[in-house]
Amino acid sequence: MALIKTQDFIESVADALQYISYYHPEDYIQALAAAYEKEASPAAKDAIAQILTNSRMCAEGKRPLCQDTGIVVAFIKVGMQVRFEGDMTLEEMVNEGVRRAYLHPDNMLRASIVNDPAGARKNTRDNTPAITHVEMVAGDTVDIQIAAKGGGSENKSKLAMLNPNESIVDWVLEVVPEMGAGWCPPGMLGIGIGGSAEKAMLLAKESLMAPIDIQELQARGAQNRIEELRLELYEKVNQLGIGAQG
Repeated sequence: MALIKTQDFIESVADALQYISYYHPEDYIQALAAAYEKEASPAAKDAIAQILTNSRMCAEGKRPLCQDTGIVVAFIKVGMQVRFEGDMTLEEMVNEGVRRAYLHPDNMLRASIVNDPAGARKNTRDNTPAITHVEMVAGDTVDIQIAAKGGGSENKSKLAMLNPNESIVDWVLEVVPEMGAGWCPPGMLGIGIGGSAEKAMLLAKESLMAPIDIQELQARGAQNRIEELRLELYEKVNQLGIGAQG
């Protein structure tokens, strides 16, 4: 049985949060560079260029990519053969990692989380608590996927309970223009379909952790209904003309 030390887990979370605060994923940079080459609008092209320039400066200077350093979301898959050292729960370990990352003296990150959100709304000052999702899986390893979800995009989340005869594509095309520029386009749409309301929302959030492969999908073509839906949405959403930074 594998033993996971408490401090190793906490430091992994803290290190990951510092890392993603100033490094964009490689697939995002590649996708944005491809979008820059295809973009016809001078204003949108300039906006994309500014994002890419900002990304390079943040990577070189190890400073946050955005002033909104997000609410932390952790997707954790725990192997059934894993044992954790100590008495801290998974949520407590994640929150301690968040606390250390956001209070790091060399790169302090903005704390946005409040206690008593329906009342006093007092900032917790260390960006805790995080949102933690845990799944038990086979094996003797622990997999942690970390996101720092900006409030601008999070606040644009939508949920709809559609009738069987209603179109998912039509619904997406209806709500995306209503989102304005607050989600800082160009962005990614995470869409969850099926299950209960909370399951659909969880699927949508988790889908944003997947690699960006829309260009590869376009090149090889759809092989199932979901891929057909992805390509249709990609084409039609981009035809809305919202453009980079709205």
